[in-house]
Amino acid sequence: MKRITIWVIFFSVFLLLHTTTCVEDEVKSSLINFLAKLSNNKGKSGLLLGWNSSSDPCKDHWKAVTCDTRNNFVRKLFLNSSNLVGELDIGLLCNVERIAESLTVLHLESNDISGVLSPDVASCKQLTRLHLNGNRLNGTLPTSLAMLNNLKILDVSNNKLYGTLPDLSRISGLTVFLAQNNEISGEIPRFDFSNLKQFNVSNNNINGVVPDVRGYFTASSFLGNPGLCGDPLPNKCPSSLQAESVAGESKDSSKDQIFMFVGYLTLALVFVVIIIVVLCKRRRKKKVVDALPQKEEAIEDGQDERMYKSSTIESMGYKAGFSKSETSFVSADNSALVSSSLVVLTSPEVNGLKFEDLLKAPAEMLGRGKNGSVYKVILDNRKTLVVKRIKNWPISSHEFKQRMQRLDQVKHPNVLPPLAFYSSKQEKLLVYEYQQNGSLFELLHGTHMPKTFDWPSRLGVAASIVEAMAFMHQELQDDGIAHGNLKSSNIFLNRNMEPCISKYGLIPVITRSSSPKAFKDDVFGFGMILLELLTGNLVQHNGVDLQDWVHSVLREEWTAEVFDKSLMSECASEERLVSLLQVAIKCVNPSPEARPTMNQVVVMINKIKEEEERSAIGPYSL
Repeated sequence: MKRITIWVIFFSVFLLLHTTTCVEDEVKSSLINFLAKLSNNKGKSGLLLGWNSSSDPCKDHWKAVTCDTRNNFVRKLFLNSSNLVGELDIGLLCNVERIAESLTVLHLESNDISGVLSPDVASCKQLTRLHLNGNRLNGTLPTSLAMLNNLKILDVSNNKLYGTLPDLSRISGLTVFLAQNNEISGEIPRFDFSNLKQFNVSNNNINGVVPDVRGYFTASSFLGNPGLCGDPLPNKCPSSLQAESVAGESKDSSKDQIFMFVGYLTLALVFVVIIIVVLCKRRRKKKVVDALPQKEEAIEDGQDERMYKSSTIESMGYKAGFSKSETSFVSADNSALVSSSLVVLTSPEVNGLKFEDLLKAPAEMLGRGKNGSVYKVILDNRKTLVVKRIKNWPISSHEFKQRMQRLDQVKHPNVLPPLAFYSSKQEKLLVYEYQQNGSLFELLHGTHMPKTFDWPSRLGVAASIVEAMAFMHQELQDDGIAHGNLKSSNIFLNRNMEPCISKYGLIPVITRSSSPKAFKDDVFGFGMILLELLTGNLVQHNGVDLQDWVHSVLREEWTAEVFDKSLMSECASEERLVSLLQVAIKCVNPSPEARPTMNQVVVMINKIKEEEERSAIGPYSL
């Protein structure tokens, strides 16, 4: 019997290892086949780049391939200006799960590639930049492009594309759309022009009325379309066409209003039903309590052992510095109300979760600050969550609810959204998804920092953080909601090792007069993160602030001494290191008014990043 068990274990391990190898082989073969089809020469391009099935794309550092910091996933492909003359088959990448879940950047511009962009592109859900310009691509752009929620840049200019443009208005983070010099027809669909930094559909066959671009773009973005009219073009539209356009917009507006009304009505009905159910439960509970007064006393005295297990959030309330009244607020009279008062936002992962279930679930304290504690909680379904417990926050429950709902409306892939929240007079809870790869602080200052956290990776992390912060600032400027505590320990890393900003907006309500300072404080916090990335040092060490130490070294003109030795040993470009250091210095300026805005920082860092990418792909041209 023992011999059979050993063979079963051995065979299981063999299957596991074999499966893992197959997954790796699938990634390698897909990349090689993708390049072979692009080069139309049965893989010679792959051989020139050093791509072969006997090596590993990440660990052996294939040319034109960038991986994550742990060398587990392919993140970026730089095949631009590579003399590729074959056919595009995006499915070879996006239909492979391990590539589709990690690929963020694809550069294929300035080649001679033909074929069509397949709907399979929608499977590459992590794509943020897709550059296909300067090829011979034909066919129509697939409507599935609208499913790429993380897409920021889409450049399909200078091809032979035809048909109508897909509706990309659902991609809230899209900042660049370029489709000039094609044969595209139809009308211009709706775009969020206020969010776009670049937009161009000139020299096509587009007709109809130019949508209201609100002054963000000039006529040069629309010229060369004979059937197109209206501002900002010089040719005005016929009154009939203008009226038709206005009617269409009015119709769309009416539809939106109808949907909005139906939505509000549905919410109102749900709210009424909840109130009725809660009142019924409270009345039922009151009868039980009247019959069992001794049980009520036990709960009020905090003696109910069911509520004070040693491994729950409730039981750790005392360790976190909460008073007895703060931890035992679930009384018999209001337990029914509390059990249903955990407000779940747009998160199917925690639907059905009750407040009491959250408090009684196995928990581990992760940290404690002056305003509360953070716990890791494991639910019955093995789902792991993080609960931020806040005390003494001078904000009413109504204001807190409004803020959480407003934050839920503003989505960015690099900002970790709360899944649910709870609010009472005594305390407030926020529920987040647990990020098993830890924080940026741990990555930089932990005892086992990976050697692969190299200069391109650090620059990419900085760019992702500042783009996310610029987006949040732009969306929440009028609401006066800044982050308020931006630091490396509040930046977490998701499963693809991409940064996720946590705890956004957990600051007291600020007045309109103090709002600009709060946003400039975020810029200061980001500047400190840049200094950590560049120096590898703590924000404060032996009583010395990091920005003061950096200034003291620069005053002695020992610029190279500032940078992390691991960055210098990998021969990172000192010129670009200095450029990023200059950005950091501007951000931590003692005068808030002298600090740049997040949007200005985005421009500066993207310029450095583009220079780094041009430098990286230069030797890889075929």
